[in-house]
Amino acid sequence: MAVNDGQPPAPVDRDRLARLLGGPDLAWLVDRVRRRMAREEPLTHPVTLTDPTPAQRAAVERLLGRGPGAGRSLSVRLDAVDAVLRRSGVSPGGLGAAVTALTGPVARVADVREREEQAWRDAYEPLETLIRTSRPQLADWADRLRRDGLVRRLARTPHQANRLLGDTAEVLRRLPADPAVSLPAFAAATVGDAHALDDGTPLATLVLSGARTLTGFSDGSGAEWRREAWASAGLLKDALSATVLTLGLRGSPALDWAADEGEPAVLTLRQLTRHPPRTAPPVVRVCENPAVLATAADTLGAACPPLVCLQGQPSAAALTLLRHLHAQGTTLRYHGDFDWGGLRIASALLRRVPWHPWRYTAADYRAAVAATPLAPPLTGTPATAAWDPDLPAALNELGVRIEEETVLDDVLADLGH
Repeated sequence: MAVNDGQPPAPVDRDRLARLLGGPDLAWLVDRVRRRMAREEPLTHPVTLTDPTPAQRAAVERLLGRGPGAGRSLSVRLDAVDAVLRRSGVSPGGLGAAVTALTGPVARVADVREREEQAWRDAYEPLETLIRTSRPQLADWADRLRRDGLVRRLARTPHQANRLLGDTAEVLRRLPADPAVSLPAFAAATVGDAHALDDGTPLATLVLSGARTLTGFSDGSGAEWRREAWASAGLLKDALSATVLTLGLRGSPALDWAADEGEPAVLTLRQLTRHPPRTAPPVVRVCENPAVLATAADTLGAACPPLVCLQGQPSAAALTLLRHLHAQGTTLRYHGDFDWGGLRIASALLRRVPWHPWRYTAADYRAAVAATPLAPPLTGTPATAAWDPDLPAALNELGVRIEEETVLDDVLADLGH
């Protein structure tokens, strides 16, 4: 939108104007005037140039017909320039009309900002279409995106944001994926780039946030959490390296064979997301260390009831299996090391899937300590235990660690009944 000084359009003598005001030594003055016009400020007050060159001083003297004064800076009253242009007939409409004739229409700052804000609003159109046509449950999530500024941080311009949100909408339209599929293969098929959903990319940031809204996956952080979050939407990130150990668990031909033979089975995240066990036993016991499961296989073999081993921190495969069993009505009973690291592993599991303690309370710890006079000292940073608030206090009081291998006889006795 063009802005002038409020006078109606008037003819401008462009040749004389170019000679009078269009030279390089007055470019600074024309620039200052344009900025004031853009902000809709009156063209009356002085403008000042610090450390002007002799040529700039001379140009102002020719413009005004008098010396601009001495000093280190050069000050020019805009109302004086306006008067010169009007009286001389060079620009009867005054200074604003002259600058517009020299440099083109001046866009108001307010108009520029409004157009930019409208462009940002328009950038969200792909999400609005997605919500309207197939994903109404994403409406609140999209509103949060608008308010928190995440999209503006990820995409510097409305045009980039529109492209990013277009890809986001296309991906979310296809989620959750069923059957589960490799994350890179899905990205290649959906947006033409196998790395588009790699950790840290703007698209992965938005899609993972939206996918969690679709699946209800809880907040968290870290590589393992991201792996689980993607898996909850049917996208497998390195689906073969995440595994879980089982013994005596049934529900697929391979699991049934392993249970009949009394052999441990290794399940990958890919297997669990594509073909989870078809049956769920009433109770499944869960341990932390592979030595427990291996000893149960050696001792009980095919007679061992269903047992799952985390192998330390719960992997995406372990969580997928345990969530599936819990959703089918299985009661999970957990046992782990009696030390601070063990409590943290148990707490991490409890935040993700409900379980009940299996010989894993303060009373069980005290009994194990009494039976183990040479137990090693407890080290590390204390942790909490939501399933038994007395357990951390007992660890602090007795000050020793009891590993699962230390209480194998008791664990095996439970499994053998």
